[in-house]
Amino acid sequence: MHLRLRALAPAMLGLSFASLPAVAADTVLGTQVVTAKGYAADVLETPQAVEILHAPAASGAVAGELLRGKPGLSAQSDGAWGQNPVLRGLKKESVVVMVDGLRVNSAQPQGAIASFMDLGLLERVEVVKGPGSVLYGSGAMGGVVNLITPEAEFSDQARTGGRAGVRFSSVNKGIAGALLLQHASADNALVLGVAGRDVDDYRSPDGREARTGYQSDTLLAKYRHRVADGVSLRLNLQRHNDEDVWYPGSAREQSFRRRLPDGSYAETPLGEVTIHSPEQRRELYELGTDMTLGDGTLSAEVYRQEVFRQIRAYTERFGKNYVRNDVTFSTNGAKAKYVFPLAGAHLLTVGVDTWEMKGSPERYMGNPATGFEATVRNDPFSRGRVKSAGVFVQDEFELGVTRLVAGARYDRVTGNAAQKGWGADARTTGLKKSDNNLSWSLGVVHPLAEALNAYANIGRAYRAADMRERFEDSARGDGYFHVGNPQLDPEVSTSFEIGLKSTAAGLSYNVAAFYTRIDDYIAGRITGASHPGTGLPLKRTENLDKVSIYGIEGSASMPLGAFVADAGFTWLRGKNHQDNEPLFQMPAPELTLGIGQPAERGFWWRAQLRAVAEQDRIATRFSNGTENRTAGFVTADAGFGWHFGKVGAFESAGLAVQLTNLADKRYHEHQTDGVSGNELAAPGRGVALSLNGSF
Repeated sequence: MHLRLRALAPAMLGLSFASLPAVAADTVLGTQVVTAKGYAADVLETPQAVEILHAPAASGAVAGELLRGKPGLSAQSDGAWGQNPVLRGLKKESVVVMVDGLRVNSAQPQGAIASFMDLGLLERVEVVKGPGSVLYGSGAMGGVVNLITPEAEFSDQARTGGRAGVRFSSVNKGIAGALLLQHASADNALVLGVAGRDVDDYRSPDGREARTGYQSDTLLAKYRHRVADGVSLRLNLQRHNDEDVWYPGSAREQSFRRRLPDGSYAETPLGEVTIHSPEQRRELYELGTDMTLGDGTLSAEVYRQEVFRQIRAYTERFGKNYVRNDVTFSTNGAKAKYVFPLAGAHLLTVGVDTWEMKGSPERYMGNPATGFEATVRNDPFSRGRVKSAGVFVQDEFELGVTRLVAGARYDRVTGNAAQKGWGADARTTGLKKSDNNLSWSLGVVHPLAEALNAYANIGRAYRAADMRERFEDSARGDGYFHVGNPQLDPEVSTSFEIGLKSTAAGLSYNVAAFYTRIDDYIAGRITGASHPGTGLPLKRTENLDKVSIYGIEGSASMPLGAFVADAGFTWLRGKNHQDNEPLFQMPAPELTLGIGQPAERGFWWRAQLRAVAEQDRIATRFSNGTENRTAGFVTADAGFGWHFGKVGAFESAGLAVQLTNLADKRYHEHQTDGVSGNELAAPGRGVALSLNGSF
């Protein structure tokens, strides 16, 4: 099903008339989260920094954009769609992205797995910063991003409701819409959702940025049935589809090189080559159960998740795709946990978690003899698979007024493939490797005053190498020939964090200082050598000796008469100890300042400044001179709207106008991919009109 939103716009306008709660997604402190401990807990009682983000009911943004500007959070970008969450300087490989608590596995150099869900169907996004491997296994060194859709919940009285929204944006001539329906009774509950976006190329201060538009649609169906008292079954079905997604950050001037018998190379210029995906989709099928067992609760689920991508490399000179690659990364998994009280406030969690991801890219390369039609088979690897199985335990208890949360986990991760590379250099032996990994954590929360807690945590997390890091031998769109390493050791991080959290009625704030050391850091190093078959520069995946990241972050909010002022900041540093230089592509320090006048009913407004410092701490040795400094910038955003009460069939309704980049500032984030000096500029001045409401 492919939504045509422009045709749906009049219908959506008739259905909705509501307001956005704020110009951007709100960060809420002092509410319930489920990701930090694996069950509902107050943010104030969690020994980690947590952000809770709320998106509008109809959103033209992707998940990565939602994180930008929040304390400790940023996004790495290779295009409008490809916005990967970055947590405390750690990028997509070191962050677990989940939808409804189930990890989204993939192995893709371009794009963002966090974008495979429409924000208009979410209830909230929970971001837990710092090590999370005890509950979530491999990859949760920087933290966890959990995209949560509304639950199908029972009700003593039968009720039906929902929400609808639509959004129009000038900067990309875009339209987005979402409709969510919910029905609940004593024994059955249902959630149905549909959402979509149709955006054109966005405008920057330089003009329209080519190939930044795309189309997407999302379907959601969740059902819960009460089998008996204390026993229920649940079903979760999701499908997200994108069309015509380009990654401008991958654009490079390239040549096709082939080695001649005399050892020289024949070179054919291809012009600018850009990676794109004509179609890609994510599908989830989950069946689960929740039951009361003794004094505790048992939750278990089995699932299958598929991420399919068409990957193409388009050459401007020849006007065609000279590389085409179709691949499905499928994950079959099962998990279960039992949460039960031992005595008083003593709560114990035990669980098991297993999954296996498989992928076998089918790639065809251009042939000069046929005008670069993609007809020559050249798979980067064949029948790759990564399997993980783990057990964990978490214990939450109190010593006096001090709350402690301790946990440990053991995982065994195995990677293997039928073949690494293609042709004469292909390998079929020495590809299997198994690792045994132990993760642990200890957190402490101590009250200093009413609604003011101090906390500290220390933990160990790990990340096993992904499929491409292990097995891929091939040229990529970044202009390098990548060489995988099936014998990579897992990264192991040791982290320490201390902080304060306050939810006082006046000044509320949270501040955290953290330090992370990662041993055997996995990265692609530019070697300075060339691949003998293609002549392309080599980038070899390897373990670095050690890297460290440390910093401080925080946010605060307080009333000033009828207004509310807020602020947030991030400062961090990363070091590559092996090369004795700054860590590659670290976010620059930044500060946000906001003020507004909220209102449950009537007129509201909010304005914000975001100041990002120059980033001149760059990795020259590791990147072989390809990372350059990025200038600092300041942007201003504003928004206003009206909260209505009951309007027709809607219980609440409203309208919002969002104004972004008011000064039409030309800038780009330091973590924007692209040829240095030619990175894609961020969107310029724009106006967005949103209408949404609930019934």
